[in-house]
Amino acid sequence: MSQMSQMPSAMVAAAPASRPAAVPVVAPARRRALAPLEPIGTRARVLLGLAFFVVFVLVWAIATLGGFVPPTFLASPPTMVKEGWLLFTEYGFIGDIGMTVWRVFGGFLLAAVFAVPLGIAMGTWKAVEAFFEPFVSFCRYLPASAFIPLLILWAGLGEMQKLLVIFIGSFFQIVLMVAVTVGGARRDLVEAAYTLGANSRGIVARVLIPGAAPGIAETLRLVLGWAWTYVIVAELIGSSSGIGHMITDSQALLNTGQIIFGIIVIGVIGLLSDFAFKAINRRLFAWAAL
Repeated sequence: MSQMSQMPSAMVAAAPASRPAAVPVVAPARRRALAPLEPIGTRARVLLGLAFFVVFVLVWAIATLGGFVPPTFLASPPTMVKEGWLLFTEYGFIGDIGMTVWRVFGGFLLAAVFAVPLGIAMGTWKAVEAFFEPFVSFCRYLPASAFIPLLILWAGLGEMQKLLVIFIGSFFQIVLMVAVTVGGARRDLVEAAYTLGANSRGIVARVLIPGAAPGIAETLRLVLGWAWTYVIVAELIGSSSGIGHMITDSQALLNTGQIIFGIIVIGVIGLLSDFAFKAINRRLFAWAAL
C-alpha cells in the first residue's frame, strides 16, 4: 500500500515540466489607403500631387484643342508655352518677375518687422490686447485694394505705394494671428517658470516667445501667400513693370496665353517660396514635431 501511494508522486517528479500555453500571434491589421487620417508615404504623396496636375492639363488640352472653348477665351497649353517663351526672349519678362518678387518680400518683411512685436505684446499683456484689438480687428476686414486711391495720393505711383498696399494687407493679419498664438501658451509652463523664480521678463523671453516661435513662423508662411494676391492688385493700377502689369497689357490685347502664363509663374514662385519656408521652419524648430 505504501508503494502504491508513493507511485504518483514519483511519476509526477519524473514527468517533464508542462510547457506554457502558446500565445496566439495576432497579425497587424493592414492599413487601408483611404482610411480616415491614415498617413501616406512621401512617394505616394508626390505621385498623387503630380497626378492632379497631369489630369488638369489633359482636361485643359481637350477643352481647347478639341474646339470646345474658343482660343479668344482660353489659350491651349502649347499656345501658352509659346507665349511664355516670347515673354522671356522678346519682352524681358524676367525683369517683371524680379520686380514683383522684390515688392512681395519688401512689403511682407516691412509688415512682419512691425506686426510680430505688436502681436507678441498683445498676446502677452491683456491690457495691450484690450487697447489694440478692436482697431486691429476693424482694419483686418478692410480690403487692401480700397486704400490704393489714398496711397496714390500720399505716395504717388512709385514703389512705396505698392509696398504699402502689401504692408496694409499683411500687417493686421500677422498681428492678430501672432497674438492668438502667443496667448495660447500652456499655463502650466508659465506657472512652473514662476515657481523656479522667473520674473515677468523671463516669462516672455524664455517661455512665451520660444513656445510660440513655431506657430509664429507658420503664421508668416501663410501670410506670405496672401501677400502675393496684394502685389498683383497693386500692380494692376499705375504700374509700368511687374507680373500684374504684364497681365493687364495682355488683357488689353486679348492674349490669354500670356495671361495664363503669368498666373502660372505666380503660382510656381509662390509654391517654391512656400516649400522653402517649410524647410527653414523644420530646421529651426525641429523640436516642435516631437
